[in-house]
Amino acid sequence: MKEHINLSLEARIEAFLFLYGEPVRIHKLAKELGVKIEDVSRAAVSLQERLNQSKESGLNVMVFDDRVQLTTKPELKLLLAKIAVEELDSPLTPASLETISIIAYLGPCNRSLIDYIRGVNSTFILRSLMVRGLAERKPDPKRASAFLYQVSFDFLRHMGVSHPENLPDYEKYRELVKSFLSGGRATNEG
Repeated sequence: MKEHINLSLEARIEAFLFLYGEPVRIHKLAKELGVKIEDVSRAAVSLQERLNQSKESGLNVMVFDDRVQLTTKPELKLLLAKIAVEELDSPLTPASLETISIIAYLGPCNRSLIDYIRGVNSTFILRSLMVRGLAERKPDPKRASAFLYQVSFDFLRHMGVSHPENLPDYEKYRELVKSFLSGGRATNEG
């Protein structure tokens, strides 16, 4: 059953792009939003023009080939770089530790599985972990325009192991999660 949403297509695209956090193919947006590809293309360009011209928003929309992504305005580059440097100099937050643990014990895994286990959107935490060099992503061979996250070589080096399987209680935690997920609650493909 489709729920009726009383928001413009631009607003729905903006929300989807915010939640997704990565470039999204126009045909995927059309499918997910239940509208025609042409309508998504027009609305994405309109959203791009509106946000890019606005002095009241720190966001832009990039439309390139058949992909769309929500980004920050270039004028905010120095401010955001300062914040990122401060974040890199600070200890990992509990949310970051939770996320890197999920990746270490279940990786390579997709963001939807991480979000499902954590119960919240992990986009910004994943970016922070990648900027710190603790996690990396690679294209998902099973799904176009999706990514899998895994721990980095630097993470393994820092932990003093040569492979994730050498982490403490690795098999125990993988089995525990596998048992939880096989209860029909989620899959690593989701």
